Amino acid sequence: MKRLVAWLMSGVLLVGLLVGLAMAPTAQAAELRNSADDKIAERGDKVDLNNSSVRRFQAFPGMYPTLAGKIVLGGPYVIVDDVLSLDLTDRQRELFNKYKDNFTVTPAEIALNEGFDRINDGQYR
Repeated sequence: MKRLVAWLMSGVLLVGLLVGLAMAPTAQAAELRNSADDKIAERGDKVDLNNSSVRRFQAFPGMYPTLAGKIVLGGPYVIVDDVLSLDLTDRQRELFNKYKDNFTVTPAEIALNEGFDRINDGQYR
C-alpha cells in the first residue's frame, strides 16, 4: 500500500511539474517584454535609422561601413529622406536611393542606443 501511494504521489508530482513547465515560458515572455522589444516589432524587417548600429547595413552592398557610419552619426532623423541632407557623394546618394525602401525612422530609444556607440556595438561574428 505504501508503494502504491508513493507511485501515485510521484505521478501527481511529475504531471504538476510538466504542466508548470509548459505554461511558464509564455507567462514569463509577456512579463519580460520591454520598450526595446516594442520598437523592434514596430520597425519590422526595415532598418531603423535612429535606432540601428552600422552592422544592420551589411545587408545592403556598398553601404557598409562608410555610408552606414555617416548615416548613423548624422541622426536623429524625422523622415528617411533627411539622410539626403548629409554630406554624401553622388555614389552614396545613388546607393541610398537604391535601398531607401528598406529604411524607416522611429523616435530614438535609449535601450537600443545604450552607450551611444552605434558604430562599434560589440557585436562580432
